[in-house]
Amino acid sequence: MASRQQMSDFLASAERRAFKHAAYAVRDDEAALDIVQDAMLRLSQSYGERPAGELPLLFQRILQNAITDHFRRQKVRNLWTTRLSSCGSADVGEERDPLEVLAARGARGAGESAADEVERAQVMAIIEAEISRLPARQREAFLMRYWEDMDVAETASAMGCSQGSVKTHCSRATHALARALKARGITL
Repeated sequence: MASRQQMSDFLASAERRAFKHAAYAVRDDEAALDIVQDAMLRLSQSYGERPAGELPLLFQRILQNAITDHFRRQKVRNLWTTRLSSCGSADVGEERDPLEVLAARGARGAGESAADEVERAQVMAIIEAEISRLPARQREAFLMRYWEDMDVAETASAMGCSQGSVKTHCSRATHALARALKARGITL
């Protein structure tokens, strides 16, 4: 059973990554924040009695379900907005910035020049933009495996698919990212 302190520590450590994950999926920072807060609330209310080791997988599943619920609600809203308005949905044609770079403050290295810092920030912005362009399942698998540092079995459990599917999604995501970055002249 996770103690109150363990739950609090887990939520504090997962908050930033979960926000970024949701923001990649929904491409709206305010909606992503609502989704993450809802997922954290669901975890603490419904699964507070679970052992601390189970919290990461449970939270990932809850977060994915909250993202799916968001899209379902959007679909219904857009359907009725379109039918009730002769002009169509207000969101049609509106482009949103996929993400703002959330660089950690004070991350500047001791010997790093301002030019190096700017270049690193630009490369990170390009990488984040390319991640946001991945198909949803590839992006989900990629973020869980390489950002959340989950193993294949944990990722498969959180995504509700087989380990082979996780490996396929991750492989396709890394190849797509490598091609996109190479096309932009970035080598890592």
